[in-house]
Amino acid sequence: MTAAAPLVTVIVPGRDIADFAPDALDSLRAQTEQRWQAILVDDGSQDDTGAIFRAAAAGDRRFRFIAHEASRGLGAARNVALDAVDTPLVGFLDGDDELTPTALERLVGTLVETGSDFVAGAYVRSRFDGRSYAPGRVQPWVSAATNPARLGTTIYEHPRASANIVAWSKVSRLDMWRDLRFPEGVAYEDQLVAQSMYTQARAFDVIPDVVVHWRLRADGTSITQSRARLSVLRDYIGALRGGIRILHEAGAAEAVSARLELILAMDLPPLIDIAATHPDPEYATVVAAFVAELEALPEFADAHPDPTITAALAW
Repeated sequence: MTAAAPLVTVIVPGRDIADFAPDALDSLRAQTEQRWQAILVDDGSQDDTGAIFRAAAAGDRRFRFIAHEASRGLGAARNVALDAVDTPLVGFLDGDDELTPTALERLVGTLVETGSDFVAGAYVRSRFDGRSYAPGRVQPWVSAATNPARLGTTIYEHPRASANIVAWSKVSRLDMWRDLRFPEGVAYEDQLVAQSMYTQARAFDVIPDVVVHWRLRADGTSITQSRARLSVLRDYIGALRGGIRILHEAGAAEAVSARLELILAMDLPPLIDIAATHPDPEYATVVAAFVAELEALPEFADAHPDPTITAALAW
């Protein structure tokens, strides 16, 4: 019997994630939806990531391997793989995360049913408990974006979908990527892409199923755990600013308000705490300038920030 042609390509980039890559690849092999293939991109790793990816491709024809001699960044790694996709659907999995077993079945099956441009699922953080990485609960902002299921919706009908900004919670039609690519040379590159997808889609779906376990590394080396670095802060704020701009230019005022609420509640307080003791005064200057930008937005008044957050902004 011939194997069914693959429906979806999963792009798996990684750099120096040899300790986690086997789990990511095993989570692909364990999928209940078997009509997948994967492109593994080693982004100039100094550890055994490349060897792990290469061995996977040598032993299983569903895996293809691409190597960058020197690191070009996550955005570039994803873009190189996007140019090689030859299936109708495409998704992403970072090489240190894991898909849940039914992730592709639910994501691909939903798109087959609805004909929408993309589908987004829920995700949970996976934290080290002293022995292993254990998944937590769905966070409130993720739940607001994905629960209950909405099929064939838009960002104007469902503005809180804009909180689901990660690349790896979604499967989309390859046609969406005809004129869309990830920014290169910066961190948090998926935020601008996500808001572009929401505003450009004819229709998209959201489902409450947890599709990814997002690993927060115990050694604190992931980008999301490095916001005390001024260069990372600039990229972080640039991504937040760019995402708001995309929603604003699309006339998605309610989505802008929803994003502002979340940024004020979740993103700014840790940055303000870091700024209060950061040895470089430029850090506080950058954060303060961003706060002033947010307060000047016409949608700010509709964002209903918590009073304690509003007080913190005056720091």
